[in-house]
Amino acid sequence: MNLEQLESLVIQALEDLKGKDIKVLDVAALTSMTDKMVIVSGTSNRHVKALANNIVMDAKKAGTQPVGVEGDDVGEWVLVDLGDLLIHVMLPEIRGFYDIERLWSQPAFDDESEA
Repeated sequence: MNLEQLESLVIQALEDLKGKDIKVLDVAALTSMTDKMVIVSGTSNRHVKALANNIVMDAKKAGTQPVGVEGDDVGEWVLVDLGDLLIHVMLPEIRGFYDIERLWSQPAFDDESEA
């Protein structure tokens, strides 16, 4: 499954369970750990867990095994790692506090400009 197909699968899994404010960030130029990030809000801890679980189940059905899932015990911020695609499923207050959309939209630090 290529990255575009995986992204579509994830977006559909989130939309199926009414994920809120879905954003896709292309971070390939900023980090080597992943190419894209999806950020979505859930309305409650239970909703956050359900959204993350739906992603995992749909990915497995499509033949993609998640690298890992973190935070699903509490459900405030669940990270689903699908390799080239990381998904952050968060409560709105956690999402607002960490503001990772702004963090990952900043230009990469340039060592030479600081010299």
